[in-house]
Amino acid sequence: METLPAPADALNLLASFAAGLVIGIERGWNQRQRNDGERVAGLRTFSLVGILGGVLVLLSGPLTAWGLLGTVLGLSLLLALAWRETARTSGDFSITTAVALLLTLMLGAAAMHGHVAVALAAAVVVAVMLDLKSTLHRWLRLIEHRELAAALQLLVLSVVILPNLPNTGLGPYRALNPYQLWWAVVLIAGLSLAGHCAMRAAGYQRGLFLTGILGGLASSTAATLSLARLARREPGLSSITGASALASCAVMYFRLFILLLAIQPALLKTTGPALLTTGGTMLLTGIWHWRRANIQVQPGSAGAAIAPFDLSTALVFGGFLGVMAVAVPAAKDALGAGGVYTASALSGLLDVDAIVISIARIHRASGITDSIAVISLSLAVFANMAVKAGMAWVAGGRAIGLVVSRGYGIALLAGAVPVVLAMA
Repeated sequence: METLPAPADALNLLASFAAGLVIGIERGWNQRQRNDGERVAGLRTFSLVGILGGVLVLLSGPLTAWGLLGTVLGLSLLLALAWRETARTSGDFSITTAVALLLTLMLGAAAMHGHVAVALAAAVVVAVMLDLKSTLHRWLRLIEHRELAAALQLLVLSVVILPNLPNTGLGPYRALNPYQLWWAVVLIAGLSLAGHCAMRAAGYQRGLFLTGILGGLASSTAATLSLARLARREPGLSSITGASALASCAVMYFRLFILLLAIQPALLKTTGPALLTTGGTMLLTGIWHWRRANIQVQPGSAGAAIAPFDLSTALVFGGFLGVMAVAVPAAKDALGAGGVYTASALSGLLDVDAIVISIARIHRASGITDSIAVISLSLAVFANMAVKAGMAWVAGGRAIGLVVSRGYGIALLAGAVPVVLAMA
């Protein structure tokens, strides 16, 4: 018959103590200015409650749930009495410490059950949350109601609706995937909110440019449409939105370089210099426009309050993807076999990542030659840039359209230089 806990039990009990200690250190430091007897719970109390949760699990066996329930009720009664006295004498009606103490008991029990990593991680998160009280309250004071509403609506789109959509092809050619199309809606709605937050945090000039760069990491097409719609609503921002759209497209070139590097580095021998030169030139052109941009928005104007949630633009983008998803296979059927070039150009109208990955894999399997792969990749990129330039003109207007078109032209000319030199 064992008289000592097994090593695993001892380690779990130590983890129960550690969970209470972490939270107790924060609570004790937070209440360090109070006199003895004025604190509801501090370092020692939290540490002991953590061990208490572990010991209850160790001793209760099949009655663990009832033992924990009784302890929670008893501890809650003690905390209620202590809270009433504290509220009466100091006017502090916060129950945060009481809730944290009950949570510490449960974390101690969880650690004893063997969920050590989860319990300790949760204890750290709780301690951080408690320590960030002033920061979190300051953030809440800064958030406007429309921003809170936008975040909640985005959560409805992404957490409530998206997971319940079928992730399979439907309709003509089985080309309409509800999950992927709605993901595009969530993406551009999220970019709209991210751009709004960036502008509030860093101002129009820095915030919009940052939006373009971050948008390029996800979808330069979505970012371009979002920026173009903003330029349409607020013409005074056309220059800076154009610069941001150029930065977004520049990031796309660097992203394609990384994709090829990961899948088929051999293609970088011919495409690498052009990708880096084009992307670098476009980024520099965007920075040049960004530095010269003259923000013409009055503080009291409608443009000074950019909508944090642009659902209409998101739905338009999702609809465009849906139309193109059907149009691409339909065009392939109409053109006969089509071939790699046609597929590349048509696929580039939607997205370049998918076709680049496909071409790289086919080339790696020796399915196509270097020249066919390079031409196919070029067609996909050119088609994608044509779509984005069209979006800038149609959705944003002449001002942003000129900035984007000229930037694209300069970058493509620069990217052609290493190609010509390689052929010479």
